Amino acid sequence: MSTLPAMRAVRPYSRLSEHDVYLFREGSHAHLQHKLGAHRAEVDGYTGVSFAVWAPNAQAVSVIGDFNHWRDGRHALVRREDGAGLWEGFVADVAQGDAYKYAIRTHDGRLLEKADPFATFAEVPPRSASRVWDLDHADYRWGDAAWMSRRRESNRLDAPIAIYEVHLGSWRRVPGEGYRSLSYREIAPLLVEHVLATGFTHVELLPVMEHPFFGSWGYQTTGYFAPSARFGNPDDFMFLIDTLHQAGIGVILDWVPSHFATDGHGLIDFDGTSLFEHRDPRQGFHPEWGSAIFNYGRNEVRAFLLSSALFWLDRYHADGLRIDAVASMLYLDYARGDGDWIPNRYGGRENLEAVAFLRQLNTAVYRHHPDTQTYAEESTAWPMVSRPTYTGGLGFGMKWNLGWMHDTLGYFQQDPVHRKYHHGRITFGIWYAFHENFVLPLSHDEVVHGKGALIGKMPGDEWQQFANLRLLYGFMWAHPGKKLLFMGGEFGQRREWQHDESLEWQVLQYPFHAGVQRWIGDLNRCYRAHAALHTQDFSADGFAWVDCHDADQSVLCFLRRGGSQTEQVLVLCNFTPVVRADYRVGVPLSGDWLEILNSDALDYGGSGLGNRGRVTTVPVAAHGHAQSLSLTLPPLSVLLLRPAAGD
Repeated sequence: MSTLPAMRAVRPYSRLSEHDVYLFREGSHAHLQHKLGAHRAEVDGYTGVSFAVWAPNAQAVSVIGDFNHWRDGRHALVRREDGAGLWEGFVADVAQGDAYKYAIRTHDGRLLEKADPFATFAEVPPRSASRVWDLDHADYRWGDAAWMSRRRESNRLDAPIAIYEVHLGSWRRVPGEGYRSLSYREIAPLLVEHVLATGFTHVELLPVMEHPFFGSWGYQTTGYFAPSARFGNPDDFMFLIDTLHQAGIGVILDWVPSHFATDGHGLIDFDGTSLFEHRDPRQGFHPEWGSAIFNYGRNEVRAFLLSSALFWLDRYHADGLRIDAVASMLYLDYARGDGDWIPNRYGGRENLEAVAFLRQLNTAVYRHHPDTQTYAEESTAWPMVSRPTYTGGLGFGMKWNLGWMHDTLGYFQQDPVHRKYHHGRITFGIWYAFHENFVLPLSHDEVVHGKGALIGKMPGDEWQQFANLRLLYGFMWAHPGKKLLFMGGEFGQRREWQHDESLEWQVLQYPFHAGVQRWIGDLNRCYRAHAALHTQDFSADGFAWVDCHDADQSVLCFLRRGGSQTEQVLVLCNFTPVVRADYRVGVPLSGDWLEILNSDALDYGGSGLGNRGRVTTVPVAAHGHAQSLSLTLPPLSVLLLRPAAGD
């Protein structure tokens, strides 16, 4: 193939039609990654790469990289004449993997070197250039067609959804090699094996989008279209998701449209002006995280974010997006004092532009990918977060129930002798459980910044701590709502999570830790097997109290219900270390009830008390029912029973 002379200027080339430009300026273009950024092309018989970048206030823009020794001006892009602020051009002899940046000459004379906002690959931090990686010409061949054809059933609101939250960089590290993180390809079979053994239905990955500071866990993003090069290239990341899918495991990606990193090569001050962010720090700077806030009122910024969200669903077959820090988007005064924020046009504190963007985002996701879900991490009582936009909601599929998390952990941290005085904290969640489509999260946020590991929050001696932890999980899995647990919690890791260290896999040699992991596996298998535990998670028809008033003995008893009379699970929680013998519970069906799970079983590290697997009703009225069961409630335990009718 012939080549252009090394000093020849950029050739004119555009991937953008007039309609593309119109949609971009309108803020509704949902696939900008096909038009902007770096793409392999052939022009006049020359093979190379086309470049396109949005920098409306720049004086000049050129591409610098390995191919021109990083010298500004050698490959100057041409500004479109339609006023869209787009710069374009074709450079010959640029190859897949070549590093590059945009050299942007500002109107005040500064020269900025910026990574490509639409780059699909980057250098390994702390290096900060983009790399040419045209996914339209990627070699990877997906093998997850079977999963993709049936994933709608796995992502439905009435499906069992138990999410294992993972930080790829610290899940497991390689001893003998400086304890480096595993690559995407190395972690894939190990993660599949572990998730299958513990029974989770989905994996949620803390942000994999490129980020300069590893200690931000990915939440300070610079590359909104690039999986982190720390663990491999885009094909390698595809391999990870593909491997999970082929094992029947869904993948949710944490995605951060609420703020972005202020590193100089990123989006901040992109063309010498506040292009992606607000100029006024009362709107454009996040005081809590030291990051920049997107300007959701700018059409082109909305199109950028919309395209990023759909990109991960399109290109990487993600099954859902968890949207971080939604509350910080919704409220103009979030983390701000008086005088440090600007009211909306009506004088209120609601960010109307962010609300409109979130509705636009969710509408687009469910239009293009109706078999996926969006999950909101929203920490306030903003109404209708997980209700359709056409009814006035924000349009998310589900919302994290942070109120349930706070109350439940607060209750469990109490010494059992005092729990009767805090009984309302453990029952309160039911009174609003069906206002939203809730996920019950015990996430990474609960095991960092001095909060300690979950096991460390449990009171008592070692036996009681582990019994409490099993009880916590049993209560959580039986409670209405989908489930999410951060890695390490499934085996009772002792140490607070450290992002630069491996999980404490070595503790699985000890019976209590191994018992917790077996308990999680059996909980997940039971949760998936019994329709009563998941099909009506978001409906009051799926739940009924048997007795929520036994504060003196710190016992709760309730029913989970499926679609038929025999699809019922009876749940009893004893929140004290006192054995409750001959505990009478009214039930709606006469006959035998089978004890399907008991957190006090010896296999889990318990004392082995229980009801020998089966108990029969007697015609003694209790709790509004004509028949009842007499049960033994083991110490610090949860029991699940179902009617034997229909076996």
